[in-house]
Amino acid sequence: MSRILQKTSHWLKKAGRGFTNLYRGPWYKKTVVWIITCVLSVILLLIAVDLNFLYLFGKSPGFKDIEHPVTSEASEIYSADSVLIGRFFSENRTPVEYEDISPIIIQTLIDTEDERFYRHHGIDFQGLFAAIKDIASGRARGASTITQQLAKNLFRVRTQYSTGLLGKIPGVKILVMKAKEWIVAVKLEMIFSKEEILTMYFNTVDFGSNSFGIKTACRTYFNTTPDQLTYEQAATLVGLLKATSSYNPKLNPKNSTKRRNVVLTNLYDHGHLVIHGHKATRAQLDSLMALPMIVNPRKEESSYDGIAPYFRAVLPEYIDMLCEKGAIAGVDEENKPDLYADGLKIYTTLDTRMQKYAEEAAIQQMEVLQQRFKQHWGNTNPWQDERHQEIPNFIEDLAKKTTAYKYLETRFPDQPDSITYYLNLPHKVKVFSYDGLKEEEMSTMDSIRYMVKFLHCGFVAIEPDSRHVKAWVGDIDFGSWKYDKVTAMRQPGSTFKLFVYAEAMNQGLTPCDTRIDEWQQYPDTVDGKPTKWTPHNANGTFSGAAMPLKSAFAQSINSVAVKLGYELGIHNVAQTAHAMGIESPLHETPSLSLGSSDVNLLELVNGYCTVIDDGKMNPPILITKILDRDGNIIYAAEPEEQQAIPYRSAFFMQRLLRGGLTEPGGTTAALWSYIHPVLKYTDFGGKTGTSNNHSDAWFVGVTPKLVAGGWVGGEYRSIHFRTGALGQGSRTALPIFGNFIQKVLLDDRFAQYRAKFPKQPLEDIDPTTYTCESYYAPQEPDSLTVSADSLGIALPGDSLQRGNASPEKQPEAKTETTASEGSGNHPQASHTDLDIIAPKI
Repeated sequence: MSRILQKTSHWLKKAGRGFTNLYRGPWYKKTVVWIITCVLSVILLLIAVDLNFLYLFGKSPGFKDIEHPVTSEASEIYSADSVLIGRFFSENRTPVEYEDISPIIIQTLIDTEDERFYRHHGIDFQGLFAAIKDIASGRARGASTITQQLAKNLFRVRTQYSTGLLGKIPGVKILVMKAKEWIVAVKLEMIFSKEEILTMYFNTVDFGSNSFGIKTACRTYFNTTPDQLTYEQAATLVGLLKATSSYNPKLNPKNSTKRRNVVLTNLYDHGHLVIHGHKATRAQLDSLMALPMIVNPRKEESSYDGIAPYFRAVLPEYIDMLCEKGAIAGVDEENKPDLYADGLKIYTTLDTRMQKYAEEAAIQQMEVLQQRFKQHWGNTNPWQDERHQEIPNFIEDLAKKTTAYKYLETRFPDQPDSITYYLNLPHKVKVFSYDGLKEEEMSTMDSIRYMVKFLHCGFVAIEPDSRHVKAWVGDIDFGSWKYDKVTAMRQPGSTFKLFVYAEAMNQGLTPCDTRIDEWQQYPDTVDGKPTKWTPHNANGTFSGAAMPLKSAFAQSINSVAVKLGYELGIHNVAQTAHAMGIESPLHETPSLSLGSSDVNLLELVNGYCTVIDDGKMNPPILITKILDRDGNIIYAAEPEEQQAIPYRSAFFMQRLLRGGLTEPGGTTAALWSYIHPVLKYTDFGGKTGTSNNHSDAWFVGVTPKLVAGGWVGGEYRSIHFRTGALGQGSRTALPIFGNFIQKVLLDDRFAQYRAKFPKQPLEDIDPTTYTCESYYAPQEPDSLTVSADSLGIALPGDSLQRGNASPEKQPEAKTETTASEGSGNHPQASHTDLDIIAPKI
């Protein structure tokens, strides 16, 4: 045994001396040996990566995978009631053939991305060494070939395949991924011809703006086909591959033009810019470079046709949010799933039956409101300022934002008369109507005037215990208005008082504590200068009475809400609103108590859910589960429950919300006419809200199992009703909720939503803190006159600044709250919900 060991040791020493001798001798010999060593090392490394040696490198696609790559597959969207409600897809599912692609863009791509494409076999070593040299000189640039880029497009080796143990080492992962790209590129070259590789590349590459593949890109940007591309169009498309956002001709036309010209110059330098069968001259190149960037998109078949288009349109953004949070397995913020190609199955919270009721209720009410709006304004243009004067150049300014104007501006630079002529030239257009799209002969300017006169709405329904979004109406017609009003930012008016009173309960107050309804000024700041701000009640008077908070909330008394907010601390009110679900920034001024800071409908309704869910806050949930194309669950929703406000505060706020219906003078009284068929098995509450000049009208309705809210207003804040009788939330937004909730609760399929609030609180709470007498002081019609400017700041000498009587002279009307609750009495509201607030900051 010892002899064997000796011989082995002797052989190893001899081999070691022989190996060492290889690196001795003349410099040219050592150089050759070192080069051979490096080449062999790289080859051995690539073999080890491809074979996943010792599981160090992770799996790589084999010849079978490459020969039959997984094709793009649409992602399917399912509702909570198991209905396929839509798909996300891309045009590269119907690829074009090589013969259908213009030689112009093929040559442009090669000259720009891979000039030695026909001379290498997947890896351009000359380009690689040049890139290394440039990196050493401080001029970093890429060296990927077209085949390597195709490898990334087809197999996404950075996400689809693991990186093994070595891939977990910082800095090593990118080397492993690059090695895999080289290996896949070489295999592609072994299996496919150059023409096939180019065809696959053009059918899979992302051209930005959700256009995957050359066919989609041609339609998206130029309304043409791949075989009809011009040089400037081809250069634009190839140019934006460097950065699909920075060089996007629709988003950044100036950057895109510069990049296009760089590509054209490169094509000219290679001698491949051919005009009329001859190589282009410098003058011809300059002429091409001088052409303006003209984008002429064609409307593609939409992924959003069908039910709940606004809901489905928000899903990609929601999934991006999940990726950023790391909630989806196998992906992160940098490597997000491709909804248009990954074949995902997305299971949502939406119920198609409930969605149908929501859409019907919204359209039914909005059609009625539109008729009222038309009658209200007649032949007068509604775009008026706060002094009721028509806003000059309102339509002209809107026209400048249109695609038609931008096209004409490009076509007729420095020729405003020509632009004006064509904008006012009648032509056939299809415009929205409640009877369906109608074709009219009108100019672009007339069509703008026609469309801006429409009122709009948003509506969303959420389960408070699960926070599942069950219905989502983003507006009256997705084809005409893509802007989603559920996520639009508007002033919430009195609906924001929920958070003021919730903070009051947090600080120990109860519904039976009182505050005086009186004229009062508050310190404020405008343009950095200190000033005084005076809120007014909607009816223009102050009763001077000490009102229970439950009465003040039900009657939406502005003076009490502002007094509370100032007393509690505006910062504390804002903090409570954020804790309950408001994510938008809030300006901490006295007018915040009246809803002067913009929020969106989704977060507002979610804040009301926090009250109904006994003070627990959860973000709204749109998706319950996502499966990959192989059926593996890569995401399952999990609650993120937090106790935002104490149960005691939530219980009191539930009572206050119900008081909008049961308290004398409650602003929610109009809901009685909708809910009487279902009162025997369901409790209700709600809050109305109307912002300055009736620009934004709101209603949020609550039941123990379902919370829903609606917003109604113009596309622009200057377009609205001129009177509270027509424009307040109880007249505009409340009927949408009323019609919706009636249909839902009368449907036996939704019997689980029929419920009542507990008769007794879950904690020991003194009943005298919420069952005290109410206060209501009805006003004579002649007293409802306000002498205040449009900003809600009382004018000097205003006879109504302090009310029309002192507190001791005010008539009093007291009643027991419990007398009307559930008794069938329907108190009528004589207080409106209009908030006169400070201007939007």
